[in-house]
Amino acid sequence: MSKELFSFNKGWSQVKNGDIPECRKKLMAALNIKTRAAFLNRLKGDVEPKVSEVKAIEDVFAEYGVTDVWGAA
Repeated sequence: MSKELFSFNKGWSQVKNGDIPECRKKLMAALNIKTRAAFLNRLKGDVEPKVSEVKAIEDVFAEYGVTDVWGAA
């Protein structure tokens, strides 16, 4: 499977610059990850998300008005 399928880079590119630090913090909390490297691996789709994580990621992006989340930007 293509890792682009699991990437949420498309949604990330739609977050306003001023909201990026807060959005990253919420996503990291939702995914229970602590490091920026782990976040980047998730962002790029190197790690396949669990079903519960997909919902959590979509919920965080919905707070910022982003509905088209999945795929490469």
